[in-house]
Amino acid sequence: MTYIPISPKERDAMLATIGVKTLDDLFKDVPAKHRFPKLDMPPALTEMEAAMELEDIAASNENVRGDLISFLGAGAYNHYIPSVVDHILRRGEFYTAYTPYQPEISQGTLQGIFEYQSLMAALTGMEVSNASHYDGATAAAEAVNMAYAQFRGKRKKVVISPTVHPQYRAVIRTYTQGMELELAGDDGNADLDSSPQELKSLIDENTMLVIVQYPDFFGRVYDYTKLIEAAHSQGALVCIVANPIALALFKTPGAMGADICVGDGQPLGIPMWYGGPSLGFFTTKKSYVHKMAGRLVGETVDSRGQRAYVLTLTAREQHIKRERATSNICSNESLLALAAAVYLSVVGKTGLRQVAELCYHKAHYAAEQLSKIKGMGLCFTEPFFHEFALCVNQPAEEVNAHLLEHGILGGYALGQDYPALKNHLLIAVTEMNTKEEIDTLVDILSEVNHD
Repeated sequence: MTYIPISPKERDAMLATIGVKTLDDLFKDVPAKHRFPKLDMPPALTEMEAAMELEDIAASNENVRGDLISFLGAGAYNHYIPSVVDHILRRGEFYTAYTPYQPEISQGTLQGIFEYQSLMAALTGMEVSNASHYDGATAAAEAVNMAYAQFRGKRKKVVISPTVHPQYRAVIRTYTQGMELELAGDDGNADLDSSPQELKSLIDENTMLVIVQYPDFFGRVYDYTKLIEAAHSQGALVCIVANPIALALFKTPGAMGADICVGDGQPLGIPMWYGGPSLGFFTTKKSYVHKMAGRLVGETVDSRGQRAYVLTLTAREQHIKRERATSNICSNESLLALAAAVYLSVVGKTGLRQVAELCYHKAHYAAEQLSKIKGMGLCFTEPFFHEFALCVNQPAEEVNAHLLEHGILGGYALGQDYPALKNHLLIAVTEMNTKEEIDTLVDILSEVNHD
């Protein structure tokens, strides 16, 4: 960043405008003893020295683009990102774009969001998408807000599958702590072998929303059609938390009859970035659009009959009365929504399915080979996508430490969220993992088993 100082003349003009004569006058209300505290700071560096220092610090980081082999997922995944995605994002008109309140000067930003919405609606099989949320967990919590608004607070129960991502469930608990809601099924000690159909027993006439994950946190794939029918018979809505890559291969939430589909768009052209920023997608049916949080970009024509884009719906506290706002979310991840739109446009429908198929087949090869190791095996027998729970029969943290010594990021230790799975790892495999990398993982885990 370049620092351009103001001139003395400009400084004096600014001071005169606010009614003071000197810079010291600006700080007269700050006690003198606190104005210039002695800071424990290192000596100043030249630009060259500072750059070298930063490079040394950065060099201590390890990443999955050359330093480490990754089999870690649990919500953030190592997928290939075409170079054009970053190229488009770094264009100044997108990278520094302001919120598109004035459509006449924001057509590029608005079109980018509109294309993103169209692609996400098609991918999920739903009718409408908003402009995005901060991440998948936020989007899931906003689904609860939408259901609450839809029933005007008359229903107070949310049924959440225990196999919804633990962090999503935590965010939902935070969002709803002042709403006096009952969160049923939100239990890490639940019977994880049970079918999602078991959730039917928790649904009643007081249920406003049922939330399930697809594939679930353990990577398992279920058809929720019957569960959704059961929920609808009680008048409840259903939200599916989905992996967007999996939707290129499996039945869409829209085809199952879901009312809302949310999730994290990180797999769609967004790096893992040490945990963020990310992108939360939110899609639903047109009948619920006025209860949907965030903003919605629509297409119209201008005075000359040319195609144009506008903010069609902004049911936010900034624009309407506070008590009428569905949510206090007042922004969206426009830049990362653009990344997802560019990624989906570049890989296309066929390419996205190929990515999903590579993930599926490589994960199943890994699961087959790992299951051959004595003392290890898959925790569940249900069909899965590209993640699976592996019993390592030893403390998961120790196994991961051993893998890291060999340059491998191991799986997610499931015991921290599910006590019954204390010695289990959630292994994720994507198109980025080669057969050689999978075989290396198998060899090293075989060594661990013999220790």
